[in-house]
Amino acid sequence: MRKYGFVRVGASVPKIKVADTMFNTKEIKKQIDLAISKGVDILTFPELSITGYTCADLFNQDTLINKSYNSLKELLKYSKGKKIVFIVGMPIKCNNSLFNAAIVINNGNILGIVPKTYIPNYNEFYEKRWFRSSKELLSNEINIFGKNVPIGVNILFEDIKNSDIKFGIEICEDLWSIFSPSNNHAINGATIIFNLSASNEIISKYEYRKNLVKMQSSKIISSYVYASSGVNESSTDILFSGSSMIYENGTLLNENERFDFNSNLITADVDVKKIINDRIKDTSFMNNEKQYNYRIVYFELSNRKQKLQRVYKKTPFVPSNEYKRNERCNEILNIQSSALAKRLDHTKINKCVIGISGGLDSTLAFLVIIKAYEKLNIDNKNIIAVTMPGFGTTNRTYNNAVSLVKKCGATLKEVDIKKACIIHYEDINHDINNHDITYENCQARERTQILMDIANKEKALVIGTGDLSELALGWCTYNGDHMSMYAVNSSIPKTLVKYLVKYVADNNKKIKDILYDILDTPISPELLPPDGKDKIVQVTEDNVGPYILHDFFLYHFLRNGFPPSKIFELAKLTFKDDFTKDEILKWLHIFIKRFFTQQFKRSCMPDGVKVGSISLSPRGDLRMPSDASYNIWEDDLNEKFTGINTK
Repeated sequence: MRKYGFVRVGASVPKIKVADTMFNTKEIKKQIDLAISKGVDILTFPELSITGYTCADLFNQDTLINKSYNSLKELLKYSKGKKIVFIVGMPIKCNNSLFNAAIVINNGNILGIVPKTYIPNYNEFYEKRWFRSSKELLSNEINIFGKNVPIGVNILFEDIKNSDIKFGIEICEDLWSIFSPSNNHAINGATIIFNLSASNEIISKYEYRKNLVKMQSSKIISSYVYASSGVNESSTDILFSGSSMIYENGTLLNENERFDFNSNLITADVDVKKIINDRIKDTSFMNNEKQYNYRIVYFELSNRKQKLQRVYKKTPFVPSNEYKRNERCNEILNIQSSALAKRLDHTKINKCVIGISGGLDSTLAFLVIIKAYEKLNIDNKNIIAVTMPGFGTTNRTYNNAVSLVKKCGATLKEVDIKKACIIHYEDINHDINNHDITYENCQARERTQILMDIANKEKALVIGTGDLSELALGWCTYNGDHMSMYAVNSSIPKTLVKYLVKYVADNNKKIKDILYDILDTPISPELLPPDGKDKIVQVTEDNVGPYILHDFFLYHFLRNGFPPSKIFELAKLTFKDDFTKDEILKWLHIFIKRFFTQQFKRSCMPDGVKVGSISLSPRGDLRMPSDASYNIWEDDLNEKFTGINTK
């Protein structure tokens, strides 16, 4: 797990008794033991977790402060030999002042102390009555139990074996301020931020706080681990819920149940390599004012092997929540149709030509044109939908294509391509019984020629139907279905296409039955003759592989920059009930080879709007040579099994 950049973090909200340091310390130790049993590498507790946050003027009592130091000594002794780094909160005396601080502990040592910077003193908060800001520190070291320990905000903690595992700390209000310390922590290399907090509950604050953590983790491209004081704090005037959460670059990995009177712990495997990759790609990340006087404190994580507990979606391009999925589908259709509407408006053209096959991709493109025409108030009769039966066309797809066009009031044209293809086969001396790539591509190019010529005749635009997955694999005929005058599906992955079509079906009774039958039709280019029962025999996924796998590979290869060996491990876990290890490996090898060798098709692809986080346009997201070698990516995957370079 560590090899691929994963580190397991935890946030614990222990049961406490206000000002009872002995009880609190016992609960903290129990939670540390639980975290160790769950394989946690770095664990944080809430703000002032040793004493409780709501001690108020008791913080002026030597008894409370001295007892909290006794607890710290007990935790140091207890931590010896423990394979974990943990962070607790307590009051620290320094420079004739008291600081609300986070103490980082590992294997019997205090690695460092980070005081709170922004001390709230408004509404229900009046911390300045007891604590000082880190800005008032006069020292950068403090002697505790006879040892000098670094103290300050400008401290980062780094794994001595892996510099990508580097964390910084801020405390509660620090996050809510305009100049959060975590901004500088991230710029100086922290991939994980731990926040020890005490955030009370009032109406609507939960969502605001959650969005704040989400946006901060996204803004600074980091993992953000947040733990807040629980319901056992004093409720004299306010209530705490014990909210804890773990985000990674805006994505929620785990969250606890609030208002729990018992101790609770959440964990997550954060991917620091992914964070680093995202930062490198975001060239704006380092264009900020930097604070250079940071100190690095090193620690060493355990070498224990553990299974990844993180769950990855089988369809990373598709929201799993139905409401969000429908919301996303509506947004995508608006982006696609608005982009096409802009192109039509700019060119002063009100006619579109589209090849309609009865398959998913051409159906989606057809639906996008209809929505664009709605925006521009153009009659659907100006959509020239051309069905072009070939040697592989079945009655099912033909009838669905014709019915869809007629139901939507578009103009239907039919051009049978078989005769023209036979003549062409004769012209190039190709045996019609030889169903090879020439046999197939001749049909694809004949169809494109027809569409282009009709467009010339009608003063129209040819709208492309190919999707993102086909472009990634090069599963299109060069200068055939590969080409158009505007490609509305070029950044829509195959696994998302069907949900977009289903979304339209569920919201349009007139064509619902047709669309559902199209959704139920096997994916095929229909270039090879059907069987004797008019059934499709050329199933795309039998040849190129399952699109659900290829879209998974594509997402993690381009969006996250993962090496093939890591993608394989994630796919093995994610699809353990669907594909064997050998099947995943086979299709991943095919993905790598096809992605590299088919780049020449993407280098001259037509214009098309970017919809999601991945685009293969040479004018947009992907600048890739058409003749790059894929050997080192193959090596990475082969070395996973052989341990040696196979080239």
